[in-house]
Amino acid sequence: MAVHPPSGSTNRLAREPSPYLRQHATNPVDWHPWGDEALALARTQNKPILLSVGYSACHWCHVMAHESFESPDTARLMNDGFINIKVDREERPDLDQIYQGVVQLMGQGGGWPLTVFLTPDLRPFYGGTYFPPEDRYGRPGFPRLLTALRDAWDTKADEIEEQARRFQEGLGELSSHGLDATPGHLSAEDIVAMGHAMAKRMDPVNGGFGGAPKFPNPMNVALLLRAWRRGAGEPLKAAVFRTLERMALGGLYDQLGGGFHRYSVDERWLVPHFEKMLYDNAQLLHLYAEAEQVESRPLWRKVVEETVEYVRREMTDPAGGFYATQDADSEGEEGKFFVWRPEEVRAVLSPSQADTVLRHYGITPQGNFEHGATVLEVVTPVETVATEQGRPVESVQQELAEARRLLFAAREQRVKPGRDDKILAGWNGLMIRGLALAARVFDRLDWAKLAANAADFVLANQWDGTRLLRSHQDGKGRIDGFLEDYGDLAAGLTALYQATFDAKYLDAADAIAHRAVALFWDEEKHAYLSAPRGQKDLVVAAYSLFDNAFPSGASTLTEAQVALAALTGDVAHLDHPEHYVAKLRDQLVRNPLGYGHLGLAADSLLDGASGVTFAGTREAVAPLLAAANRTYAPAFSFGWNDTSAPPPARLQELFEGRDPVEGRGAAYLCRGFVCERPLTDAATLAERLVAPPGH
Repeated sequence: MAVHPPSGSTNRLAREPSPYLRQHATNPVDWHPWGDEALALARTQNKPILLSVGYSACHWCHVMAHESFESPDTARLMNDGFINIKVDREERPDLDQIYQGVVQLMGQGGGWPLTVFLTPDLRPFYGGTYFPPEDRYGRPGFPRLLTALRDAWDTKADEIEEQARRFQEGLGELSSHGLDATPGHLSAEDIVAMGHAMAKRMDPVNGGFGGAPKFPNPMNVALLLRAWRRGAGEPLKAAVFRTLERMALGGLYDQLGGGFHRYSVDERWLVPHFEKMLYDNAQLLHLYAEAEQVESRPLWRKVVEETVEYVRREMTDPAGGFYATQDADSEGEEGKFFVWRPEEVRAVLSPSQADTVLRHYGITPQGNFEHGATVLEVVTPVETVATEQGRPVESVQQELAEARRLLFAAREQRVKPGRDDKILAGWNGLMIRGLALAARVFDRLDWAKLAANAADFVLANQWDGTRLLRSHQDGKGRIDGFLEDYGDLAAGLTALYQATFDAKYLDAADAIAHRAVALFWDEEKHAYLSAPRGQKDLVVAAYSLFDNAFPSGASTLTEAQVALAALTGDVAHLDHPEHYVAKLRDQLVRNPLGYGHLGLAADSLLDGASGVTFAGTREAVAPLLAAANRTYAPAFSFGWNDTSAPPPARLQELFEGRDPVEGRGAAYLCRGFVCERPLTDAATLAERLVAPPGH
């Protein structure tokens, strides 16, 4: 018998820690969280499962909730006909990965909300993303769809069974796509060819890949830099810089508060979907820090400084961990917190300041967004404003800085977007990785401390030495970690070691990487599963292959393993990367846009665990380390033999013989465990770091 929660009451999602699930606690839908109770109920009652997957910052998830899940009539159809299950895709990325395949097999683009209908044994028989309340946008109305599918369940069981069989077969093929390939050898020439192929897909005017909607794709942009580094030519670097500049000057970037929104709905980075994701900002921090190494620019520094400040201000728990997402909506409107009208600007600023701001950011009565509002973008450069106003550039810059401060303070008085405060191990690993590199490049010890605080939190609360928990919320850790948690955290910790040289982070990364292999490696296929072997609630085994909005766990784990080999001297760390990259070589070359982060890891693997060990006191190695940190040498990992203290036990053998030279700090540069003569000159070290292997 269907349960119909009475008006004003809450359903069982009210007891869930996930903010996304709790957003649906007052729906009249009889929602269940994913778990044994709901799955058993579907089997007992022989009812189809309506699976709805989303996340708290998802705008269209909110739209479908308001239109359908809050409707008593629609809820009645759902409750009478289905066992209704809500899943937070940030808690269960394995389920999301598998069932997104249903929409792909139906020839549609994936996304959220994801709406999939399953048999009680979890085989899908129909799916889609957002469904409107009535027929529109070329999609069936949700109530009509519910009625039709329940009728089919009752009267066309054979057709449902056949459809479920086909979907299960298709999902199995999707999940392991490419794993039957013969292993191949990836070469430096392949990296260059991948870069050229990707460059052909870039927008020559606005940067980025393709048209609207346009996503940042930081790992793919980073892979273009790797191809440029290997000789693919200056046009690739120019394409990267064009992309970074356009993103930083557009509405995708929060011009007042720092940090990047999820993506733009247009091709020129103007109007974003306003949610902010930890993983986007983590990867973009890393990318802009790399750009600074390639060619220093004030814009790169500005973006990095402001984005770190945004993360510190809005996304950092008092205990140190980083929150997951910030919503697109406030007061029921998407983007309301972020947009401005001319009269709002003039109410805050002096006439001169307002004129400068309106001109610089293109704020007009017509606006560029809904209802005459304006998404801030840099329309008129400061230099042009200064010329128009007959003033020195420095004067306009100072006025603009003060105006931005006042506008930001005024914006802080608005109702802020909601925030999902769960602390995800993997996404924290990505932010630790980005902060660690930025700290090195810009010489900011406080940023390294911000990363270290997050690492300390995750290691204390979500890792017990053998088991990593994915999520921490309301004082408790929960949900066994997935491969992305192990891989992302291992990559973050290896990066953090290179920013702090605190061996505890290297030890933790080493342990987590080994544990990941034990839990997720499939020896037969030479590939990694997304969920631990033996996970019982998956309709097919899910392999971690593609890099999407965030890297796959296989890609970040491979990156971490290559770095660990260089940092510890343990060649065994290269065994799995070599097998895995060889297995996916053809896929990498054919579809580099789908394997961007794996391309980064594979590029580092080509140079065979390249590393630099600095030897000497902190004062003695400081010039060498500063030069190395300013140099774009992404395949190298950095360690430090601090001769003022005994070396950590793990590193004693590696550091043996790597000593200062005649009392001067020295750098031992090694490729593939073969080391050059020690270097004591910072400029020479920088030259050697960028020299091609063999030169």
